[in-house]
Amino acid sequence: MPVPDVPSLLLSVLKTFADGKVLRYVDTRNRLIESLNLTRDDTQEMEPTGRYTKLQHHSYWATQHLLRARLVTAVRRSAFQLTEEGKRLLEDPPPSLDLDYVQNFPAYQQWQHNSKASVNSDGSPSANADPDAMPEESVRRAFQRLEDELQADILARMQEASPKFLEQVVVDLLIAMGYGGGDAVRGTVTGRWGDGGIDGTIKEDALGLDEVYVQAKRYTEGNTVGESDVRNFVGAIDGANTTKGVFVTTADFTKSARDYVKRSSKRIILINGTELARLMVQYGVGVRTRKTYQLQRVDEDYFEAGLV
Repeated sequence: MPVPDVPSLLLSVLKTFADGKVLRYVDTRNRLIESLNLTRDDTQEMEPTGRYTKLQHHSYWATQHLLRARLVTAVRRSAFQLTEEGKRLLEDPPPSLDLDYVQNFPAYQQWQHNSKASVNSDGSPSANADPDAMPEESVRRAFQRLEDELQADILARMQEASPKFLEQVVVDLLIAMGYGGGDAVRGTVTGRWGDGGIDGTIKEDALGLDEVYVQAKRYTEGNTVGESDVRNFVGAIDGANTTKGVFVTTADFTKSARDYVKRSSKRIILINGTELARLMVQYGVGVRTRKTYQLQRVDEDYFEAGLV
């Protein structure tokens, strides 16, 4: 059977603690596999994020909800045991043990009051529930916030930079992405005027038999690049007897501009300001690594041999 969602898993997880033993997350999962008759395929099914299996993710959050309601208690880090309240509940279990039921416990309500946190209907944490998020998830969210701020900062700087600087940045970015074999010598800022605005070229081979043409427009937020600008760029590419072009703006493109590119026989890539900032971070253009953290986790298979 597929792994149940978090609300449907609450009673099953609580029952894994019925014998009073101290259980780790891995112990709970192993007991769920047996009690729910989960197959190997069931246990290997991943969450949409691809970071955890559904069994890991759902059993973790079910345990967290039981912990908040004080139906189980932490006896040491990541190890839990049934409480007297949990024992009484198992002696006379309700017809349905769901999120609404456990959230009615005074301890759970006190936790919500103290943390000002809530949960989604599927039992996962809401956006403001970080204090009790899985450690790796907390790190990921913190990293994502920092990266979002970094990208916003980069975009703001690019919108204030000179057009010439933007042209150089675009050429540097394409080289960093592997165009021209990653050889900076093959990227050139041309800055030609009156020919549709070809601002740079990338030679894809050593002899320059195949080139990518580049145009860069520095616009502030709220402005857009229209179809006529893209049409002129395509005309310039056609006049140069090539087929590939990259049009970059620090703002965005109109729908008609994007639709025109879809109809064009040329291979044109449109990159707006948001995508430009994201690519600059991804390929290390205009950014510098300050510190690297290595995130490690327990090798469950290694310690499995030590269980008695």
